[in-house]
Amino acid sequence: MARPVIHDAALRARLVSTATEQICERGPSALVLRDVAAAAGTSTSAIYSLFGGKAELLTAVIEEAFISFGDSQRRAASGGLAALGRAYRQWALGHRALYGLMFGGAAAAGFDCRPAEDIAASSIGPLHTTVATLLGQAGPKEPAHLVAAAIWGQVHGLVSLELAQVGVPGLEATWDATYETAIRGIVRLYGAG
Repeated sequence: MARPVIHDAALRARLVSTATEQICERGPSALVLRDVAAAAGTSTSAIYSLFGGKAELLTAVIEEAFISFGDSQRRAASGGLAALGRAYRQWALGHRALYGLMFGGAAAAGFDCRPAEDIAASSIGPLHTTVATLLGQAGPKEPAHLVAAAIWGQVHGLVSLELAQVGVPGLEATWDATYETAIRGIVRLYGAG
């Protein structure tokens, strides 16, 4: 007779969800496995059995964050570059701790936690597809992957500065106005949206 499965996919998902909630409330450095297990109605042995340890649990949280972020990008893609840029910022502002963990990784968490490359890359796939389509219609002057990287860098940089609450001396504009100016510039340069 087979032993019953104690640590199943549902428990794994519950642990990732619980860890995500705690990270959003307290930040990644305050994550305590004992607290996660208790809140999920299980023991720390379940975390070690399903993930291997804290770094692996954090990696699972980061991967789920990239999936959520990618879903928001896919929903926005039909609206073109402007919609993608706005969705990027909206997701980041709504998920500050996760955004920091996604792009700060080990520095944000204090552990080596890197998501699978395909998961992270697919989250920005809608931008690459949109840029390739726009450049294809206009006749490519620059490689689509370089244009997508340049757009991503500008959007990511502005969002990161906003989240870090970096003020620019003498800058009178709000982050909303600054971000919209950047989006309009991107759209003027690379296509409709």
